[in-house]
Amino acid sequence: MTDEVMIRVRMNQGDAHYSGNLVDGARMLGLFGDVATELLIRLDGDEGLFVAYESVEFKAPVYAGDYIEAKGRITKVGNTSRKMEFAAYKVVEANIDPNQPSKARFLETPLLVTKAAGTCVVPKHLQNSK
Repeated sequence: MTDEVMIRVRMNQGDAHYSGNLVDGARMLGLFGDVATELLIRLDGDEGLFVAYESVEFKAPVYAGDYIEAKGRITKVGNTSRKMEFAAYKVVEANIDPNQPSKARFLETPLLVTKAAGTCVVPKHLQNSK
């Protein structure tokens, strides 16, 4: 329905929440929120509100140092609601050698780490005139 939006970020030490530098899955949902905001601004000229996730699936672990691409698109536009789909992929895997902590690998095939579907709302009076 709409063009896809993508952001790429590197997970840093501050994102690591668990032992072994594992990043909390909520961090991926935060990225999806940023993608949703951009999608709503492009469509409606307003940031809107994220009201619900219909589904969330965590498919693979994410660690500090990994590079993540978060993508999303609007799949359905209602009167005020916007249905969206999201996916986050690991594109660079960090810390692959404990003896060389700066060692990393570019993944030729990005690894799906999280996918989700959700709904955002933009009140009618805040939407761009169409």
